Amino acid sequence: MTKTKKPLLPPTLLFVFLLLALIIHFLFPTRILDKSFRIIGSPFIFFGVAINIWADNCFKKEKTTVKPHQKPTKLITNGPFQISRHPMYLGFVLILLGLSIVLGSLSSFIAPISMFIILQKKFIPFEEKQMEKTFGEKYLKYKKKVRRWL
Repeated sequence: MTKTKKPLLPPTLLFVFLLLALIIHFLFPTRILDKSFRIIGSPFIFFGVAINIWADNCFKKEKTTVKPHQKPTKLITNGPFQISRHPMYLGFVLILLGLSIVLGSLSSFIAPISMFIILQKKFIPFEEKQMEKTFGEKYLKYKKKVRRWL
């Protein structure tokens, strides 16, 4: 019996980087932000979570997959998809950035930067190629109208 390799999903990557940010913060707690500035991180976390819930609800409403390795059945262009082609990824980076600000240590910023780079280099190009194949000109028009991140 052979096991099929499950693809790494972005929410798993988010969880890994959340843990990484915490571990690195406690191993190398080089503080760069005063406690009074750290409260600024909370809105980043809040908006990151809110964007993800909003985008996820759009996927559910349209009855299409949220998983990047599965073929979508509908092109979603409403809700948060009007301001970002990848609002869930934007939300993930905002959550990690917010956590890093709350922690206030320089080392914890490795997590949001790494997550951004991985999403930008690995996940987004693959997904955008799939969307172009699936939706053709409709996706290309959307792509011209809406920016990748913001």
